[in-house]
Amino acid sequence: MNPSIKSKSQTARKAELDTNLFLISPNGTETGPVRETLSFKRSPSVQLTFVANRYARHVSQVYNREFGIGVMDWRMLVMLAREPSSSVSHASRTIGIDKAAVSRCVKRLESMGLIEAPPSMANKSRKKWHLTTAGGKLHDEILTVSLSQQSTLLDGFSESEVGILNDLLARMLCNLNDPE
Repeated sequence: MNPSIKSKSQTARKAELDTNLFLISPNGTETGPVRETLSFKRSPSVQLTFVANRYARHVSQVYNREFGIGVMDWRMLVMLAREPSSSVSHASRTIGIDKAAVSRCVKRLESMGLIEAPPSMANKSRKKWHLTTAGGKLHDEILTVSLSQQSTLLDGFSESEVGILNDLLARMLCNLNDPE
């Protein structure tokens, strides 16, 4: 992580953001809100959720059509390419997905012959998973498509803007990881 990124526990906040910045009020039109609520355009949490959901749905369709796997499967292939011998618990914490979903994904990828764990490990929750040769090959094939999809997502962004976006997202992750 960039050393200039500081979480809320690392820096004293001078002032809280005014919550009105993120709200929209009823305006008396048929398409307007009936009560004060979050703005779709001014609330970063709404925008972030919309972008993440649409992107995940889109790439999942592409990966499923072209490779027979979904976005969760791809996340796990990336996880094991980056950190071979990861457990379900470790992958769950790293990716930010609940352990049950990661376990289902691991079971699916194992049945497809894309990942495996040493047979000596009887306890599934402690197994150390890694890519098989077929899993590594599929990872490498999807990586090209993934980078293309990411380029589409970031069309019109400069390298500097991508760096700023990554820093901002990393700060958000730090805020979520800090105990209150």
